[in-house]
Amino acid sequence: MTQPARKRLYIQEVSTRDGFQIEPRFIPTAQKVGLIDALSQMGLAKIEVTSFVSPKAIPALADAAEVMQQIRRVPGVEFSALVANVRGCERALAARVDEINIVMSASQTHNRANLRMTCEQSLGVIRQIVPIARGQTAVNASISTAFGCPFEGDIPAARVMELVDQLAALGIERLALCDTTGMANPVQVRRVCAAVVAGWPELTFTAHFHNTRAMGLANAVAALEAGVDHFDASLGGLGGCPFAPGATGNVCTEDLVHMFEMMGYNTAVDLDALIGIALTLPALVGHDVPGQVMKAGRSSRRYPAPDGTESPAASLHRRCD
Repeated sequence: MTQPARKRLYIQEVSTRDGFQIEPRFIPTAQKVGLIDALSQMGLAKIEVTSFVSPKAIPALADAAEVMQQIRRVPGVEFSALVANVRGCERALAARVDEINIVMSASQTHNRANLRMTCEQSLGVIRQIVPIARGQTAVNASISTAFGCPFEGDIPAARVMELVDQLAALGIERLALCDTTGMANPVQVRRVCAAVVAGWPELTFTAHFHNTRAMGLANAVAALEAGVDHFDASLGGLGGCPFAPGATGNVCTEDLVHMFEMMGYNTAVDLDALIGIALTLPALVGHDVPGQVMKAGRSSRRYPAPDGTESPAASLHRRCD
C-alpha cells in the first residue's frame, strides 16, 4: 500500500542575522559565508543572511554587502535580508536578495525602543519600501511583540489583526508573527494564528518564536495546529533580544526539525548533517549554545546496555517468580 505523503513544513534559518547581530565577537566575513554555504545545502527553505542597517547600529553585520556577494546561491533556497528603511532596501536590492524583511512592532513602546519610531512612522516607511521592492523581490513584514511586549505587557489580538490588515492592504503577501522576547503561550498562539490564517488565507504566515521561557517548541506545535506551515528558527538556538537580558535565543533549528520529523512531518531538512554544522557553532562564536538535540542526538539514538544489565527475558523471569 502506498504511504500517504507527509505534510511539508518550511524551515527558515535566521541564525546568521538574528543570531549573529547580538554576538559580542565579530564573526569574520569568510566564516559567515562558509556557514551560510553549508546551511544552504541542508534543505532549508530560506536563510536570512544578514541585515542592511547602519553599521553603527549593528556592527556585527557591517559586512552585509560582502556576505551577500560571496555566498553561493542554491536553487530552491531563498536568501533574505532585513532592512529598516528605503536606503537599506536599495542596498539589499543591489545585493540581489530574494526577499527583504521589514520589521515593526505591535507595541508602540517597543517600536520606539527598537526602531526609534512610532508604529505609524514605521508603517509610513513600509509604505515607501513596498513600491520600490515590488517586481524586484519578495517582501516579508515581521510583526515584533505580536504575543506580548516586555514594556507594555499583553498585546490584544485585535491589535495584531489590525496590523495584519494594514500590511496586507499595502500589498505585502508574507507576514511573520514574532514572539520577540518569549512571552507567548500555546493557547494564545493557537488562538492568534488560527485567526490570521482564517482571516487572510491568501497570505503566507511565518511563526517566529524565541525560547526565553522554554516554550518555543510548544508554541511551534500550537502554530502548526492552527494552520501555519512556515517557521523561523536559529541554528543552535543562537539569538536573543537586548530587551530580555540573559534570555536564551530563538527556537533552535535542529531541535525544531527533530520534533517535526518525529511527529511525522516532512521538513526536507537533512537533520544529521544539520546537527553536524550545529556542533561547530561553539568554536565559531566562542561560547556554548542552547541547542539540545546537538548534544543528546536524535531520540532514535540507541546506546549499549551498561555492563551487568540483565537481558529482558532474565529480568522478566525474575519479576515473575
